Amino acid sequence: MQITKQRAYWLCQIIGWSFWGLLNFSVLLLQSRKVTSTDFFGAVFQVVFYIGSTHFLRVQIKKKEWFAFSSIQLIPRILISNLVLGLVNYVLLLLVSYLMGTLIMSVELKPINMLLSILGPTSMYFLWSLVYFTYHYFEEYNKSLQYQAVIRDTELNNLRAQLNPHFIFNALNSIRALVDEDPKKSKSAITQLSNILRNSLQVDKEKLVLLQDEMATVEDYLSLESIRYEERLRVELNISERTYKIKIPPMMIQTLVENGIKHGISKLKSGGTINVMSRIEGDFLVVQIRNSGVYLENKPTKKSGYGLVNTQKRIELIYGDMARFSIKNETENTVLTELVLPKGY
Repeated sequence: MQITKQRAYWLCQIIGWSFWGLLNFSVLLLQSRKVTSTDFFGAVFQVVFYIGSTHFLRVQIKKKEWFAFSSIQLIPRILISNLVLGLVNYVLLLLVSYLMGTLIMSVELKPINMLLSILGPTSMYFLWSLVYFTYHYFEEYNKSLQYQAVIRDTELNNLRAQLNPHFIFNALNSIRALVDEDPKKSKSAITQLSNILRNSLQVDKEKLVLLQDEMATVEDYLSLESIRYEERLRVELNISERTYKIKIPPMMIQTLVENGIKHGISKLKSGGTINVMSRIEGDFLVVQIRNSGVYLENKPTKKSGYGLVNTQKRIELIYGDMARFSIKNETENTVLTELVLPKGY
């Protein structure tokens, strides 16, 4: 059975704090010849409380997005939260001891004993916080390395597609045919080809770009392909202005549009239509790409197009489970590719 991240977290919580409780109880056994059921109950109570309180702290950390803070902002928050939980821990232990009739006021309320009783749990919370944040930062660093590796691979694949000799040959032949027939249009086509190649070679290393900039590349690509396919390629763009400033992974829509033309429209004698639509649904950006053709219902492989494989990988690395990517046959002769991305990411 595969251990999920959530299950691994709870296993670490339970095993870690139980080991700490067992260690404390063992020390108590060595120090005292007689250990009562009250002592055992107190040890169990502390283990349960530590598990619950550290989980509460984790929820607050994620809810308040502490991982986005700088070290100067983060350290005071950690120290204060640890101290507060240490104080709560001390007060609850006093209450439990009082209810069980084992509280010795003259001993427990001595300043030095109070201080040690608060700083002890506080140090445990600090140790837990140190482990938790260290794990998180190493995990994010590992994801960053994986993302960079996938980006480099995606860029290379884009270059192979855009600089494919067959693609260049067809594009240049289409442009050459226009030189005498329509010089103005041929100049425009050369500019579009230049823009595509430049974007492929100089794609930004950032994770995200504006949808507006991405669509500029898509429009250049579609204009150039329209020269090649002529009336066999019909283009429809329905991009909501509200989505222009939303950021998305670079070259993602262009890659999926290219995939739709290459594996769909180009295989049809009569050609077909490619439609790109974007809209906002709640906190998500929805991008839908429809193209004429038929999609073979199987898991994306290199044979079905590198664009699908790399799109899935990039979405998983950037958004985790907050985004969705799907491709399916919407009708008998229409393929729907859909991206659902968090708009404020």
